[in-house]
Amino acid sequence: MRIARWIDGAELGEGFVVGDEVVAFPNGLRVAQVLAQGLPAAHRLFERVAAGPRIPLQSVRLIAPLEPTSIRDFVAFEEHVEGVSAGVEGKSHVAPEWYEAPTFYFTNPHTVLGPGEAVSPPVTERLDFELELALVIGGVEGSAGRNLTPEEAGSHIFGYTIMNDWSARDLQAREMKVRLGPAKGKDFGTSLGPWIVTADEFASRHDEDGFLPLRAEVYVNDELIGYDLLSNAGWPFPEFVAYASRNSRVMPGDVLGSGTVGNGGCLGELWGRNGGLTPPPLAPGDVVRMSIEGIGELLGTVREPVPAPLIPAARPRPRLRTRVL
Repeated sequence: MRIARWIDGAELGEGFVVGDEVVAFPNGLRVAQVLAQGLPAAHRLFERVAAGPRIPLQSVRLIAPLEPTSIRDFVAFEEHVEGVSAGVEGKSHVAPEWYEAPTFYFTNPHTVLGPGEAVSPPVTERLDFELELALVIGGVEGSAGRNLTPEEAGSHIFGYTIMNDWSARDLQAREMKVRLGPAKGKDFGTSLGPWIVTADEFASRHDEDGFLPLRAEVYVNDELIGYDLLSNAGWPFPEFVAYASRNSRVMPGDVLGSGTVGNGGCLGELWGRNGGLTPPPLAPGDVVRMSIEGIGELLGTVREPVPAPLIPAARPRPRLRTRVL
């Protein structure tokens, strides 16, 4: 099943994509509610509406397939880490701690972009994309989503979509020197789409170790920049969910980015390997097209940078411990 959100004229629609048509959920149901009910309930819902009135897909405008409750973004492809570290540290390096667990950071769920939607970056000289698979969490009856085992965690994966984690690498580099972040180098835009493909569609595609060997590609202005198999991640995807739930909780509507795939899944990796800005950073007017086997394509265009008000540098102050009147 494919689940999407769209604009039809001035109306918001949410429902299933069937072939080249869309059919709305009954009774005004929203994607968030369907995710909360879980995958078995979504199948029952599909049976109810499959024969209902449909709208041609080409007559609507797809938007982001959900409004995430949170977004965790992992760094789970060793080859990506090797390439990016070469550009940042001057040599390829993967910290031993990387192998211990699938590490992630939280990014901004309020700046999500949909298919074909343009990103308005900050002022940056090193605008980049990141090709990722996004896991979408759904509800599981009888589970609070806490401290899940990998076996339990798999049932919490409702489906998958494509994710483009837009990145301003120069801003990110400054922030990371403070040993915190990324922050403003990342949170201006994350593209998701074109729809959610339910996890059961890939049940027979896992290899014997539980990985998904789906091909992922990224193009800039129709030039192939990078490609990889999702099975080159360091961990199967249920283990991402299990780690996210450790001493915490995963909730319906949460999005977990796989992290950037290797072999050119972002420009930053290639800059590190090539020893310079080749291929060049993204520029206004560039079109980034991502595809993942079994899911579809996600397009995003680049707008002119948006200048923001300046923040003064830190002011040196005497380190007083008592008030001076």
